[in-house]
Amino acid sequence: MATSELIEALQALAHEKKIDEFYLIERLEESLANSYQRILNLDWDARVTIDRSSGKIYVYELVPVGDPDPETGEYSEFTERDVTPDDVSRIAAMSAKSVISSIVRDAGRQSIYQEFSQRVGDLVTGTVLQGTPDFTIIKIRDGIEAELPHFDTEKYPNERNERPFGERYRHNQRLKVLIIEVRDPLSASPRQRGDLARPTIVVSRTHPDLIRRLFEIEVPEIYEGLVEIKSIAREPGIRSKVAVSSREGNLDPVGACVGPKGSRVRMVVEELHNERVDVIQWSEDPAVYVANALSPARISHVTVDTERQYATVLVPDDQLSLAIGKEGQNARLAARLTGWHIDIKSASYEPTPEIQADDLLIDVPSDEAGDFCAYIGEDGFPCRNHARPNSRYCGIHAHMEAQENTDTTGETSNK
Repeated sequence: MATSELIEALQALAHEKKIDEFYLIERLEESLANSYQRILNLDWDARVTIDRSSGKIYVYELVPVGDPDPETGEYSEFTERDVTPDDVSRIAAMSAKSVISSIVRDAGRQSIYQEFSQRVGDLVTGTVLQGTPDFTIIKIRDGIEAELPHFDTEKYPNERNERPFGERYRHNQRLKVLIIEVRDPLSASPRQRGDLARPTIVVSRTHPDLIRRLFEIEVPEIYEGLVEIKSIAREPGIRSKVAVSSREGNLDPVGACVGPKGSRVRMVVEELHNERVDVIQWSEDPAVYVANALSPARISHVTVDTERQYATVLVPDDQLSLAIGKEGQNARLAARLTGWHIDIKSASYEPTPEIQADDLLIDVPSDEAGDFCAYIGEDGFPCRNHARPNSRYCGIHAHMEAQENTDTTGETSNK
């Protein structure tokens, strides 16, 4: 390959892969320097320069000058000796084929990182390309792919599961996903399993902000800032709660999010593959906020302890199961949404009064002494059970009466 043809090929490749041309040439120079040092069997390091206009390649050996540093043993000054071989272009072409693919891959990943590292938290639409047991590859646009991981976190605790419960994807299916991470290819952090074969961009379908971005698309009032999403609690694929408030006194935030006949929230639910979404009114009053968060259950009364962030909720008997939800789901989501610990009790609940130590020491009048068991425990507390008819003891301590009779009989016979 002629030198000019090499430059033309690099330029075409850089344009196709959307990589900076000069960055690609610099990386090739570094790789060729290592190759020429080995091929020419040089005693010292090599440096390769590729003319940016003509494509001509020059190879130099970096020969040290002077004495090495007495502490480190390294040289600080070098002189360049031209060792360019006659067949430099042929050797360059052969070496380039083995290293250019890795250069293009690394450069492409770095280009993607520079573009998308500032877009973490953005909602993007992609097309499913292929799926594996551990992750799904999603095409964001030509040449840009993202990874939607759904690893078994018990088997791989350092990996993620960003796929909601029950979701499965088919080829060419369009999905809205949230960018949650863009891996830096130059990072010194430990590589993940199969990192080189996995896309740089990581997306999620379970992150709570996915719901936030979907509502921003469907509800103009949220996008314009008239309605604010205060908090989101989510169990991906099953159910979510969204607390909203209005910055306009005459604007109903819940109605704005639900839309005419539920059209707006229905679009969000469809995108979430029929995940249930409850939109509730946020309030500065913790008691009102907690009551709203337990919707659709009707709440009778809420008592709050602001110091402990503890709320005791009283509900009608027929609303108890609805307030708690299946397997405690409604109460659990309400607690996450509000940040309060919530204790739910039915209206018919009557707490058992706490027994105080003084209550156990009861003075029994002498004329009623036979009404209670005469047994006194080792701790000094009398038994609170009633005695059996014609007996000083209850059924539990009846053996004490037999023992007393035995002791009395024994004393009489000794006399």
